[in-house]
Amino acid sequence: MLTAFRNAFRIHDLRNKILFTLFIFALYRLGAQIPVPGIDLQAVRDFSQQAEQSGFVSLLNLFSGGALTQLSIFALGIMPYITASIIMQLLAVVIPRLQALQEEGESGRKVITQWTRYLTVILALLQSTGFAYLFHSGQFTGGIDLIPDFTPRNVIIIVATMTAGTALLMWMGELITQRGIGNGMSLLIFISIISQIPAQLTLLYTNSATYQFAIIIAVMVLLTIGIIFIEQGQRRIPVQFSRRVRGRKVLGGQSTYIPIKVNMAGVIPVIFATSIMYFPALLSSALPSTGWGASVRDWIDRNMLSTGGTGGFSPSFWYIMVLAVLVVFFTYFYTAIQFDPERQADMIQRQGGFIPGIRPGRATVNYLSYVLSRITLPGALYLALVTILPSLFGWWWGVPVGLSGVSIIIVAGVALETTKQIESQLTMRNYEGFLS
Repeated sequence: MLTAFRNAFRIHDLRNKILFTLFIFALYRLGAQIPVPGIDLQAVRDFSQQAEQSGFVSLLNLFSGGALTQLSIFALGIMPYITASIIMQLLAVVIPRLQALQEEGESGRKVITQWTRYLTVILALLQSTGFAYLFHSGQFTGGIDLIPDFTPRNVIIIVATMTAGTALLMWMGELITQRGIGNGMSLLIFISIISQIPAQLTLLYTNSATYQFAIIIAVMVLLTIGIIFIEQGQRRIPVQFSRRVRGRKVLGGQSTYIPIKVNMAGVIPVIFATSIMYFPALLSSALPSTGWGASVRDWIDRNMLSTGGTGGFSPSFWYIMVLAVLVVFFTYFYTAIQFDPERQADMIQRQGGFIPGIRPGRATVNYLSYVLSRITLPGALYLALVTILPSLFGWWWGVPVGLSGVSIIIVAGVALETTKQIESQLTMRNYEGFLS
């Protein structure tokens, strides 16, 4: 392991990528501590101290790396971009124009990426405006007014600053993807969760019995080991290429395989599902506090948020179950986007290949679809189980488990994917990697 680290820093290009990624991380953590202008700093400190008792605030704060309770320029985090990506991918299924752009290759993806950026800015504007109102009204902050000078000029400055912070984070994530190591957006969420681990473990230890703390930590460690094991699992479908004679040369005749991973979607379904779970809580915060609004808010608070524990985020049973269903759904959805059996079968046929025992054409498509559906089911159930298992212990014992399975699978999955990228860079240069 230490040799692999030393080798990684010996390679000039790889060393620059790693250092650039760390530099972006440092800028992100610095920005998470800079408050937006026009707020009451003492009120922000009071809100930050009591935020641990609010389940939804605790969950949002986890994915913003603590920036939300600081009301910093990065308070929205990268979640508007994630939400925009979800919307664009859902629209691509039903809008032929977007489907055509996806099939155009790199040029089409650039257009979709640009539209995603515009949608991110729009969502950031809407969310920052909503948060500005909620931070002033006290519905979101337990009665604490974080913006006492609630004038149009001050609100415009706050909204513009938070929106610009999200746009800056989106740009920083893209820079990591282009010039650093790993997927930039996933790594920004990764570093946000990592930064909150000490506080979340302290909160769990304070509000639980010793045996409960030990069991939950042991479950998290076992889940991490299981994640690493499952992420390596794949089904290899053999492909044989027929021989072709061109002049005096004999081409083809080789055999290879198509690797279909047990969890082809990675951590994306978990991130998508968690983003969707924000909407009931945001809706609850925006509803009136009397009449029908109070009834809906109470139902959402009881069934879709926490409140069952002694502090922090102890999710309700319905929250856990809905999250599990969403993870399964997004696993199938994202896998269908990543691997198209018809396109794969057509590519095999055009290259003169075939799957032994399976006829080319429609039979190959049906076979690939069958294998994909069979292998995606355990992958989806595994993702759902890992996502909800620590939260189930928290719900059963009524203790706050801020570092839920969502956090574990994102941290472990992103770390594993980034390690694989570094591994491939080392292997290309004849060095042994982390996994060798």
